[in-house]
Amino acid sequence: MEKITVLLADNHALYREGTRSVIEHEPDIEVIGETSGGTETIRLVNELRPDIVLIDIAMTKIDGIQVTRRIKADCPQTAVLVLTADDNNRYLVALLEAGAAGYLLKNVNGADLINAIHAVHAGEAVLHPAIAQEILNRLGVSERRLQYKTHESDLSEREMEILTFAAGGMSNQEIAVRLYLSHRTVQAHMANIFRKMGVGSRTEAVLEAMKKGWLGLDDLP
Repeated sequence: MEKITVLLADNHALYREGTRSVIEHEPDIEVIGETSGGTETIRLVNELRPDIVLIDIAMTKIDGIQVTRRIKADCPQTAVLVLTADDNNRYLVALLEAGAAGYLLKNVNGADLINAIHAVHAGEAVLHPAIAQEILNRLGVSERRLQYKTHESDLSEREMEILTFAAGGMSNQEIAVRLYLSHRTVQAHMANIFRKMGVGSRTEAVLEAMKKGWLGLDDLP
């Protein structure tokens, strides 16, 4: 069985130890490294190429937002899952703009953390509509512009249909049922979407589609 590889990046050693302890009980997830510094995180991601980086906003030397941006530039297929004690939307939006696949607060229980790791690895991370709207506002992209712009994209009609349902928060299984497709077929389409768009998660794909004007909030199911 191929394991999901994870790198832990947090400046609190005790929290990293607790997180590692939770993850090591899962037979299909493996912690392949850990670090407390932003610069070291970037170096280890380039060296180890983990599937997922669990990262906090507060890092030494370089903060989590800058680290996330560098990770996505260097290793776009590595997904970044934020674990933070700060629920300030200003930071969350900045992290999502930088390419994070999703975020959790540090009061999350072990089962939810494991579920989140599996979800991100499967491309199941979703973008909350309120956060999506705030990102669009910060980018200066109006709903009117998105609503009336033609949806010309690099994606096929079926891929755009699947991405639209994904943006609305539907899981791959729910999309499969809705479109009378197999779960495996939807996964294959999602993989093609990620490849064509050069992203590593559905959160990034949704954000990028919104930035390009392929998808607007009025389009969401």
